[in-house]
Order: sequence, then structure tokens, then C-alpha cells
Amino acid sequence: MADAAVPTRSGSVLRQRAFRTIWVAQFVSIFGDFLALFGVISLITFRLHGRASDVAIVCVAYMAPVAFVAPIAGVLVDRWPVRRVMIASDLIRAALAASLLLAHDVPHIALALASLGFVSSFFGPAQSVAVRTVVAREDLLAANAMLSQAFYVVRIFSPAAAGALVAWLGESSCFWLDAGSFVFSAGMIASLSIVREAAVRRDGSVRALARDFVEGNTFIFTHRELSFAFFASAFAMFMLSSFSPLISVYIRDMLGAGAMAYGVISAMVGVGLIAGTQVVRAAAKNRPMHMLVLGGLFALGAGAALLGAFRLMATAGLSTFVIGFAIAFVIVPAQTLSQRDTPPAMQGRVSSSFLALFSLAQVLGLLISGALADHLGIRQLFIACAATVATLAAAGFLLLRPRAQPGAA
Repeated sequence: MADAAVPTRSGSVLRQRAFRTIWVAQFVSIFGDFLALFGVISLITFRLHGRASDVAIVCVAYMAPVAFVAPIAGVLVDRWPVRRVMIASDLIRAALAASLLLAHDVPHIALALASLGFVSSFFGPAQSVAVRTVVAREDLLAANAMLSQAFYVVRIFSPAAAGALVAWLGESSCFWLDAGSFVFSAGMIASLSIVREAAVRRDGSVRALARDFVEGNTFIFTHRELSFAFFASAFAMFMLSSFSPLISVYIRDMLGAGAMAYGVISAMVGVGLIAGTQVVRAAAKNRPMHMLVLGGLFALGAGAALLGAFRLMATAGLSTFVIGFAIAFVIVPAQTLSQRDTPPAMQGRVSSSFLALFSLAQVLGLLISGALADHLGIRQLFIACAATVATLAAAGFLLLRPRAQPGAA
């Protein structure tokens, strides 16, 4: 029998066996991903004596395929058995992670990471479909908050674990553990029975695939709340990705501080993200999802403005906390809105478009943040981002406000 979507009574979505299995599988595989990424950066920096541009190249190589492949992958995921897609993706990624053991220069590392990103383009939409299938509609926000929380917790604590592993056992230990985490995830998913509501289409022609692609994107752009939430999430990730490589320079040049301050202030983003995923669940009880997204955007602008307006350690830590907190209020409701309002037959296509925008925003943030900071100045860039996000939030408020009905008094 399929694992049914049963509403939780205790308020904890982890009490649902099917979701708990997906959550544990993701937690372990994400931890393995962060270990591998740390191992790659360590390998390039300390063993290959690479430059900062080499590190940027491999990071972009990992994210860029998702931005371009995910929309096509989503069309196929809507036609294929979701459980098999997830298992196959995990096993293929296990082999690709293990191939990093044989990579001894930047081009080979970039190729391995690009291949991982390509396969991940299929896993992401499939997991979104699986969550929508096994979790009750009223529990989707809690489920997405828990999945996001797992990512953010790993993001905070994995560097210390990876650093210890590299110091004791070398970078290869991170790659082995990443491969093992994908095998573990595949085994966990294999224990589930996930049956979608939508019927699988049999026409596999290019014309039919193109029709499905257009159909999914038409749905997004004709749904006001969903299209706004997608673009708001993309801009939030663009800001986070842009700020990440600049924070260290800001701390050095504007605050006159060193590595310890950089670690603390950077960690506050993760703390804010975790806090945001906790609070957003309570805030959503009597509020529509798009209002949470709007609130998150206004808070994001405030956090960026605070970072640019002051040159104090305390305000820098507070601003990065607010930025993380605000991003949780944008992304978690946007994911939930996508799963809740999308017809089951389109879930793969719509979630893949979300994933593609997400990744494209991150790539663009990494690529152009340095040039923008050089042209405007770091503090001025933070202020410009604050003004832009405030404008976006105001436009969203006007776009999403209730419209008067024809003939209404």
C-alpha cells in the first residue's frame, strides 16, 4: 500500500513515517554533500594551490546545470515513477561522488560536480512530488520547514566536522562519506511506497514534452501568488549568494576584524534561518502564504539596509541574523504554496522551475557580486539591494492586494 498522507495530530510532521524517512534520507545526504564540498575546496586550496577563481569555477559548475536542466527534468519527472527516480538519482550520485577520489585537477573536479548537479536536477523535483504525495495538505508548511531546517543545521555544523575529517583522514574521507550518504538515502527511499494521484502520460514525442513544459510554466505565470513567490525566492537567494563572498571583505575593511568575527557573523545567517523556520509555522496559522512572503521581503530589505548603514560588530551580527530569518519567511511559504496549489500532474514541472530559478539566482549572485561591489562599494551595494528588495515587496503588495469585484457596491 502507498504511504498515505495523514494529517498530524500532535503538530509534529515527523510522526508520519513516510515523511520521517524522507527527512532522515535528506539530512544524511545533505551532510554528505557539505562534507564533499568542503573536501573539494580544501583539495583545491591547500593541495592543488588553486586560486579563488578555481573555487568559484567548481561552485558554479555544481549549481549551473540545475538552473538549465531542472525545467526539462521536471517534465520527465511528471511522467516517471517518482520513487524510482529518487533511488536512481541517489545511486548515480553515489558513483559520481566516489569519482572525486580520482580527480586531481580543477577541470576534472568541475566535471564531477557538474555531473552531480545534472543528476540532482531530477532528484529535487521528484522529492517535491514525494513530499506532496505523502504529506497531508495542512501539514505541508511544517514539512517544508523541517526540510529547510535540516539543510540549515547541516550548513552550520558541517564545516567543523569536515575540517576535522580532512585534518585526520584527508579529503578522500569526505568523498567516501558523501558516496555512502547517497547509498543510505537510496536505501531509505526504497523502503517507501509512493503512489502519485496523477496518471502517467504515454506520449513521449518531443511535441508532447514541449507541450507539458509550456503547460507547467503557463500555470506558474497565470497564478499571481505563485509567480510572485517564485521571483521573491529567487531574489532572496541572489542576495544571499551575493553577500556570502563579500561578508569577509566587509568585516576586514569596514569593521577591522578578523577570522573569528567572520565566523561568528556568518554563522548568524544560519541561526536566523533556523529561527525563521520555527517562527514561520506559527505565523502561518491565520495568514495566507503570500503575505508571509511579503513580510519576509520587507525584513530582508531591513537586514540589508542595517548591514550597509552601520559599521559596528553588533549591527553586523544582527543584520545577518535578520537576513537569514527573513529568507526563511520567503522560501518556506513559497515552496508550500507551490506544492499546495499546483495540480498533482504538474508538480514535477512547477517544482523544477522553482529549483531552476533558485539555482540561477545563486549562480548570478556568485558571478556578479564582486563586480558590483567594485563598482558601487560594498556598503553601497548592500544599500542598493535593500532598496531593490523594498521596491519588489511594495510591487508585490500592490499586485497581490484583493481586487474589487465588478458590480460591488
